[in-house]
Amino acid sequence: MPEPVTTTIDVNGHPCRVWTKGSGPRMGFLAGLGGLPRWLPFLDRLAERRTVIAPSLPGYPGATGHTELDTHLDWILAMRQIVDGAGLAGADLVGASVGGAFAAEMAAIFPGHVRRLALIAPFGLFDDQELAADPWAQRKDVLPGLMCADGANWNELVAAPEGANSVEWPIEMTRASEAAARAFWPLGNTRLEKRLGLISAPTLILWGDRDAILPPSYAGKFAQGINNGINGAARVETVENAGHLAYLDQPDAVARAVLGHFA
Repeated sequence: MPEPVTTTIDVNGHPCRVWTKGSGPRMGFLAGLGGLPRWLPFLDRLAERRTVIAPSLPGYPGATGHTELDTHLDWILAMRQIVDGAGLAGADLVGASVGGAFAAEMAAIFPGHVRRLALIAPFGLFDDQELAADPWAQRKDVLPGLMCADGANWNELVAAPEGANSVEWPIEMTRASEAAARAFWPLGNTRLEKRLGLISAPTLILWGDRDAILPPSYAGKFAQGINNGINGAARVETVENAGHLAYLDQPDAVARAVLGHFA
């Protein structure tokens, strides 16, 4: 398949890269920790049947402006600008990890902006009986095994893409980690449980059975929070042999589940 088309939108006066590929109804993807340094096999699978639109999050590869976002509300409003600017208002939305928390917020606060929702191990909740791991407190050599069931998949994601400056690339990835920390430190807790009941979009929750960042039991907490709302309809599927970023470990299985939910 050809390379994705690259465009740029403005978010709070800062550039944000948007990748688009495929044909068919639009669907958006908000990436997890590490962002999108490169186009992924998972996105190619989705693009075989849908027009996939993948905007970068502020501070992640392809976008700047995270230092302007001081509060959780700042981040939510930036996400609204991204969804609008990328042409995703009213489309299906997939969010993973940190991007999953933002996708859930969009569906809760701006329900007309999200037709159907798929969440892959989203951040946003906290349970003091089952603590999440702190991804910002890990040694570099430990992180791959926390992010993916096969740590090589994480290493491949964050490796410098073709054409990147070998000196500047580690700085860019550090900036991405800083951006996520500004939004979710500590432990990814944004009290999202208070807003889950507002989600009316049909929701699929996918969780890797080997997630070492967020306990798989959190999937049930998300589903319960959504289903306890007035119009909530959420279900959970487990992705076998997958870690926190299940779309890196099992791109075909995750894509099949997402496409089936959005059919």
